[in-house]
Amino acid sequence: MLDVSLAAVSALECAVEGISFAADAGVPWAAGVVFGALAGAVLVVRRKWPIAVVLVAIAVTPAQMGFLMAVVGLYTLAACELPRRIIGALAGMSLLGSMIVTFVRVRQDMARGDLGIGDWFIPFAAITISLGLTAPPVLLGMYVGARRRLMESLRERADSLERELQLLAERAEERAEWARNEERTRIAREMHDVVAHRVSLMVVHAAALQAVARKDPEKAVKNAALVGDMGRQALTELREMLGVLRSGSEERRERASVPLAAVGAAAAAAASRAVLDEGEGPSLSGLDELIGQSAAAGMVVDLSVEGRARPYPPEVEQTAFRVVQEALTNVHKHASGAKTYVRLAHRASEIAMQVENEPPPEPGSASSARLPSGGNGLVGMKERVSALGGVFVSGPTDAGGFRVSAVIPSAPRAA
Repeated sequence: MLDVSLAAVSALECAVEGISFAADAGVPWAAGVVFGALAGAVLVVRRKWPIAVVLVAIAVTPAQMGFLMAVVGLYTLAACELPRRIIGALAGMSLLGSMIVTFVRVRQDMARGDLGIGDWFIPFAAITISLGLTAPPVLLGMYVGARRRLMESLRERADSLERELQLLAERAEERAEWARNEERTRIAREMHDVVAHRVSLMVVHAAALQAVARKDPEKAVKNAALVGDMGRQALTELREMLGVLRSGSEERRERASVPLAAVGAAAAAAASRAVLDEGEGPSLSGLDELIGQSAAAGMVVDLSVEGRARPYPPEVEQTAFRVVQEALTNVHKHASGAKTYVRLAHRASEIAMQVENEPPPEPGSASSARLPSGGNGLVGMKERVSALGGVFVSGPTDAGGFRVSAVIPSAPRAA
């Protein structure tokens, strides 16, 4: 609507000025009116073709028409995203054209006696009028164009920042979800390690207790005492773990105002450290007791240690203990009565362990206690060892038994 209105006003102006142009040129006034109206109407395409509008305005300058078209056309040209040399060239052409036309008209007026001012007024009037018609619209257009480009740049930057913030929020949510999954996996692994071995031995002893209850009361009493001891040990470890989890949840509630992205990334590592710091986790010093419990359940276990024993970081000792514990549990489940060899090697920069069992006395036999298997033991052992930068290998032996091997660096590194 603005462009149509400006074009209508410009056409009317040029049509009126076309009458005097027709009189000076000696043509019918109607032709001057039509010519002026057509020239002024070109302003309607100023946004699409600003160069054409300026060129038309320069072309009709000698006819002393199209002043509005020249001013609006120069403003639009300067505000457009065109090379500065094109804008400068067209503005210079418009300035020169209006200067020449003004110089000639003022000189003619002075020659007819319409103006009684000195000759100095001719160049002064030409320069002043031409600059007044050219400089303000060009400068204003350049200012508006620069401001418009600045606003567009700021808007694009704001949109880009908004997209980046959205991506960061999505990544933070993904990291938080990853941390939650890692925490759930770690808790499940700890629960499995704590419960599986103790309860498996309890079930084995309970089955033995059932078998000898009437035949050998003294052995039944001994097995019952062992079941009670193992149950109390399992409850103690469970209470320690639940206490750590409860204290961790209370700490997270206290830090609820901290952004999720900052807390989620360290959740799993912090929880693991809490278990090691607050709970008295198992260590290699309890390996003899662990093997003794298996031996009491009827398993023949041969322990051999190579190298000089030395203290390791808590996470290394706990992982080594859990690997041996889970391997012995699997022997109870799948190869009851098979002789088992536990080998531990202290090396310069690592600790290696291997648990290998011979084939069971009866091929295909499992524990008489019918222990269930969830299939997560080997996966949990591999996750523990890999988390410390170690290597875990498991599989059947050529003799028909099963072997579990692990090597853990003495200075653990994150996998």
